[in-house]
Amino acid sequence: MKKNLITSATAVLVLTVLLGVAYPLVMTGIAQVAFPTRASGDTRLIAKDTKGNPRYFAPRPSQTGYNPNATFFSNRGPNQASAEFFYRDQLRDYLKLNGPYTPGLTAARVPNDAVETSGSGVDPHISTANALIQANRVAAVRKLPLARVKTLIGENTDGRSLGVLGEPGVNTTTLNQALDR
Repeated sequence: MKKNLITSATAVLVLTVLLGVAYPLVMTGIAQVAFPTRASGDTRLIAKDTKGNPRYFAPRPSQTGYNPNATFFSNRGPNQASAEFFYRDQLRDYLKLNGPYTPGLTAARVPNDAVETSGSGVDPHISTANALIQANRVAAVRKLPLARVKTLIGENTDGRSLGVLGEPGVNTTTLNQALDR
């Protein structure tokens, strides 16, 4: 029994040092060399709250109020009562903001990312479908040609990671900055 306890304690210590200290330090070092801007905290990767301002593209809803110092996901399950109310309210607000500018916009046509939070709560990326719906509003409110707004969407769309992973995403932070220029 004593031998098993010593072996177990040794395994915990070794794995703690390897996986809790050495591995994170190595990954941080690699990230600093390979991606120096992103590894140090690129502000283009943080969503900005547009507070329903119709002049800007809205990012996904945030559980944290878009606070990068306290990122976390909502942890809402499909059977949780508060989830029903949260999603209902998000959908209502999205339709109220974009419906007048997109004829025929119904709840069934609203992309999931328009009402669901991201994993971090500060992800600036939205789907292309979401951006194209919002483009009608932004173009009308800013009195810009819709074609110009769609061009800016294309210029601020990030492709799939490594060319195959995930879906393309429109970065609302850089897109809104481009609109202001």
